[in-house]
Amino acid sequence: MLKIDGHDDAILGPACIWRGSSRVDVLVYDAELIRESLMRDGMTSEEAREFIEFNIECAYVGEDTPVLVWTQDMWDEGEEE
Repeated sequence: MLKIDGHDDAILGPACIWRGSSRVDVLVYDAELIRESLMRDGMTSEEAREFIEFNIECAYVGEDTPVLVWTQDMWDEGEEE
């Protein structure tokens, strides 16, 4: 399973997903914990979110690319369902 460098503390655990007709085991990360780590390193919340979106979420590195979960995402707050 592939890991996101420097963010082992944000691992929620493994997951089994389907990519096409193949079953693949991947790691699942808490994106909020990654954002908090980046903010401790000096980024604002918005900068950290953009970094994650463009450098982690958009980085396909093969079928065992890790999955990110936004557990407390407030970016869509205020929108009615």
